[in-house]
Amino acid sequence: MQSNQLDYLPILMQMLLAVGFVVGTIIISGYLGPKRSSKNKDKNFECGIESVGNARIPFSVKYFLVAILFVLFDVEVIFLYPWAVNFKDLGIEGMIKMVIFMSLLLIGFFYIIKKKALDWE
Repeated sequence: MQSNQLDYLPILMQMLLAVGFVVGTIIISGYLGPKRSSKNKDKNFECGIESVGNARIPFSVKYFLVAILFVLFDVEVIFLYPWAVNFKDLGIEGMIKMVIFMSLLLIGFFYIIKKKALDWE
């Protein structure tokens, strides 16, 4: 199975089309968009609420820890879908491997609960 550079031409064309569309849209919206600026419009706001204080307030490490744990367990759950689709084809060997995987997942979850990583106090 040989491939030459012409096989990559459709991919290159699609990338150029996508980048061209994005750049073209930004340039056209800059020229056609309204250019009315005022002191009130140029003021910073967050969801329509006046900003109060400094935006550089440090967050608690617990916030980031919970976010990382959520992503970790969410990604591990993604591995369950292909297993469920191929459940019959994998047979007993696939079942044993998934039991080991889920056991490790539960051990990690109980370790997190024991260390109180999900407590906000």
